[in-house]
Amino acid sequence: MLKKATLVLKNQKQFSNLITYGFGQGFNLVTPLLVIPYIVLICGEEGYGKIGVGMALAFFIMIFIDYGSEITGVHQVAVNREDKNKLEDIFITTYTAKLLLLLAVVFIISLLFHFIPYFSHEKKLFFLSLSMVVGQFLNPTWFLQGVENFKWITLLNILSKIIYLVGIFVFINKPSDYIYCNLIWGIGMIVANGISFVYIIKTHSFSFSNTKKEAVLKLVKDNFSIFSSQIFVSLQMYSPIVLISFFGGNAMAGQYKIIDQIIVIFKTYILLFFNYVYPKVCYLLDKSKQEAMNFWKTYNGLNFIFIVISMLAIYLFSTQVVGYFNPKGIEEICSLLKIAVFIPIIQAITIPLKQLVLGSNKQSKYVRITMIVTILSLLLIVIITPIYKVFGVLIALIITEIISSLIFYFTIKNELFIRSS
Repeated sequence: MLKKATLVLKNQKQFSNLITYGFGQGFNLVTPLLVIPYIVLICGEEGYGKIGVGMALAFFIMIFIDYGSEITGVHQVAVNREDKNKLEDIFITTYTAKLLLLLAVVFIISLLFHFIPYFSHEKKLFFLSLSMVVGQFLNPTWFLQGVENFKWITLLNILSKIIYLVGIFVFINKPSDYIYCNLIWGIGMIVANGISFVYIIKTHSFSFSNTKKEAVLKLVKDNFSIFSSQIFVSLQMYSPIVLISFFGGNAMAGQYKIIDQIIVIFKTYILLFFNYVYPKVCYLLDKSKQEAMNFWKTYNGLNFIFIVISMLAIYLFSTQVVGYFNPKGIEEICSLLKIAVFIPIIQAITIPLKQLVLGSNKQSKYVRITMIVTILSLLLIVIITPIYKVFGVLIALIITEIISSLIFYFTIKNELFIRSS
């Protein structure tokens, strides 16, 4: 492992990209932690729970806008990074499809927020949360990942979070202001992603006048299977807080959100690390499986060690960590946090295996696996939550992550692990 780490350091460009990307994502993850105690203090755990539900719904809706571009788009850009004409086709076709999806989704969701009682009670919060969806529509991170331009990814992350940080402390002054928290997040996304979007168009001289209707329709058709799988992934990630709110109320959802906010730092970090490594894995698998596996083992092995050490620290200092958020019932939340720390550890195995499944063009198998595992997860959560509350949700998530890891491993075992050994 030490020898592999030395090889990483020798690749100066790769290491420079990692440091740049890591700094931006670290800033991206830490910034919300600076405002959460303030939000809980001003809006209370119940208000924070409502904010969490609105944010979860917005993140789920984003899946419909991305439509698999965060996977297939990155793959296509990475493979065709040296072909300017191909890059333009990918960029303008993807964004045209995303615009059509945005208009359709916002219209349908607006009707649901207005007429369904569960949503209509907090429709102002939910409508304002749609600003995050607009920001995600503009988000060009998938393209920047493909060309490995991590400098701009870092810049847009820092800018969006600075806007969020300043906005929260300036505009959130009383309990009823909770409805504006997600709007501030969305404004930060719109400004930062909008600047990056324009930068890419100007730098690469892309023109939407070259958009082809046939290409847009083909993208919608080709990406449907991977998009379907991402719906299930999103449900698994964001449905727990909605179900907890439904069965146990917003105060309990607030408790879960505090635990999730601690764990999500590392869950998100793992996904962001996936985004960093995935383009290179795709590129190398297309050239040499042996080289791809060496790269994959080096980076993901070091990452796994980091996650284990981090989770051990959170387990040992759980009281101090939870106390930072100023919640009620610190002991109960600490006990739950000690269970939740196992989720990122298992994900540090599952997500890298997912890289290999997708990088090997096994999208259809990935879709089936994801659908089955997510349905199992939702069934467990629905059955367990009314009885065991937050504890039940955490156990259900751990079980489904273990199952996902095992299935992903056996899917690519014969093709990659045996040959590369």
